Amino acid sequence: MNVLLWLLLALPLAGAGVVAGAPRLVAEPVVARVGAVVGAATLLVAVVVAVRFDYAAAERVQFETDASWIPAIDVRWHLGVDGISLAMVLLTALLAFCCLLYTTRIPPSTAASVTAAGSDAASAGGAATSAGQGQRPPTRAFVALVLLLEVGMLGTFVAFDLILFFLFFEVVLIPMWFVIAVWGDPHDGAGRRRAATTFILYTLLGSALMLLGFLLVYAQAGTFDLTALAAGAGRGITTAAQLLAAIAIGLGLAVKSPMWPLHTWLPDAHAKAPTVGSVLLAGVLLKMGTYGFVRVWLPVVPDGARAVAPYLAALATVGILYGALACLMQRELKRLIAYSSVGHMGFVLLGIATLTPVGVNGAIFAGVAHGLITGLLFFLAGAIKDRHGTGVLADLGGGLYARMPRLGGLFVFGAVASLGLPGLAGFWGEMLALFGAYEPHAALARTTYIVLMVLAGLGAVLTAAYFLVLVRRICQGSDTIGPSLVQNGAGLRDVTAIEVWSWAPLVALTLVLGLYPGAVLAVTEPAVTLLVGR
Repeated sequence: MNVLLWLLLALPLAGAGVVAGAPRLVAEPVVARVGAVVGAATLLVAVVVAVRFDYAAAERVQFETDASWIPAIDVRWHLGVDGISLAMVLLTALLAFCCLLYTTRIPPSTAASVTAAGSDAASAGGAATSAGQGQRPPTRAFVALVLLLEVGMLGTFVAFDLILFFLFFEVVLIPMWFVIAVWGDPHDGAGRRRAATTFILYTLLGSALMLLGFLLVYAQAGTFDLTALAAGAGRGITTAAQLLAAIAIGLGLAVKSPMWPLHTWLPDAHAKAPTVGSVLLAGVLLKMGTYGFVRVWLPVVPDGARAVAPYLAALATVGILYGALACLMQRELKRLIAYSSVGHMGFVLLGIATLTPVGVNGAIFAGVAHGLITGLLFFLAGAIKDRHGTGVLADLGGGLYARMPRLGGLFVFGAVASLGLPGLAGFWGEMLALFGAYEPHAALARTTYIVLMVLAGLGAVLTAAYFLVLVRRICQGSDTIGPSLVQNGAGLRDVTAIEVWSWAPLVALTLVLGLYPGAVLAVTEPAVTLLVGR
């Protein structure tokens, strides 16, 4: 048994319990700071795991715990980290810490606090009262839910048993429902609850299909252990059973990814969620689906994956084009960024569907880059909405540079990173996914994939178009903000110290990984080659 992974899960779980269940130990005014300390400690454990990781054997499962848990059906408490999961563990711990640190800030005194009876930041602090919605739960409930979300997200990336993977996969659903439904858009109580319910219904239906696929695999292979199933590469599972399992598991993972046309829960969930909810939803929860494709779908049912892969690639490409075209039509900032995620995750799914080490490595890198960049964009979109009381582009006007030059500059950085500017992290993953489509697995039709590659490349051009239009629309030009959005004539505050500390790691890593993509690719490549490079 290795204590590090136990500690990685126990710290946020214990923190959630203390924050939620011991109000006398943690006073309400300091509860957000306690959450940030727990998040920092969890991130430190993740960094220790990365430091002690044996990079010369990145394909091997390390820090392993493997003990019988439910002997009747051979479910094991099997935890570990390899080169694929290490990047996701670090991304999750970092984003969770940034979100918990963000909740400690004092919301800026802006129009948002006047027109909306409190921004989503105040909602996270338990101080907001929406008109007609009543007093929201205190800070401790919000912080406890974020820590519980962190447990589920980290557990998904370190689980090496199908049932354990499924349980951690499901742990995030109820906390995220509450985060969206209770702390979401203070203007629209019914809308945020509807968005939260749509999210949970979609994901529960997908999870039910995924569980059926897992049970079919167990019925044929006689084990839920992921290392044994990956080593077997489908042996003992008939071709028909692999096909059925690949469809069931793939549909379940595609909902969370989100793949077109199963993405329809995503825009409303992002638009109605508080800033922290949007960051974790885009930065980590979507990666749980694509990680499942790499960890489970490709190695466990390889024959089924090869049969389904062309359809996955086609739907991923449609998602790339659809997401870009939908962004060009959006009139609200968070919805636009949400639709951009549909397109970016389409590149991730396309890379996976090539069934090649190049494509799958590109997919993993693109997932990490998307988590950093889109997490930053949702932080910035939340800050803009906080200060103006609206995310409607027409109401925001132009001249963000003039009003808040640092916030405007950061938003431009996030936008150009998201459109895939060379030298930033957003470039490499999508480029490798396209390279994978140019030379797909030998069992796949290369002509089909080249056509999809060309269409996906067109989607990349459209991505650049809508982000450049967005930057020109809200950042450039003269300061056109209406006087009604400024409280008592006071100016809108620029970036605060807490916001700088919350966002700086995402900016720095976007630059570092853009200049040195090998920091991720060198770690993931051995494990990916072991799983799919057969």
